[in-house]
Amino acid sequence: MGNCFGKESSASDNFATTGRAVGSAPPQPAPRAAVPKISGQGRSLGGGQALDSTDARAAAAKAAEERAARASQPKGKLGQALAKEKQQTRVGILGEASRDGRRGKDADEAAEARNYN
Repeated sequence: MGNCFGKESSASDNFATTGRAVGSAPPQPAPRAAVPKISGQGRSLGGGQALDSTDARAAAAKAAEERAARASQPKGKLGQALAKEKQQTRVGILGEASRDGRRGKDADEAAEARNYN
């Protein structure tokens, strides 16, 4: 059994190319150009001076604090509604659902009473 996407092999494929003698060495690959040595410190993206790790850590912490402060502020009408919804407790949510259910039942009863008469 084989791969359904593979090609069919034949017995003559193994001997289609010329081989080499048992004691001979394998063919040598073509020589490559030498890799240039890099001297000094690399450049950082965006130019400017290279920062050491403590400055980078402090800058990252400051940026994270700014993002957290911006994320905590509600944005527009939907953001305020989301913040209000997040402040509700489970008891408050269940109480609201119960009140909505009672209002619906009262409306149905009133409609039924109007249609009966």
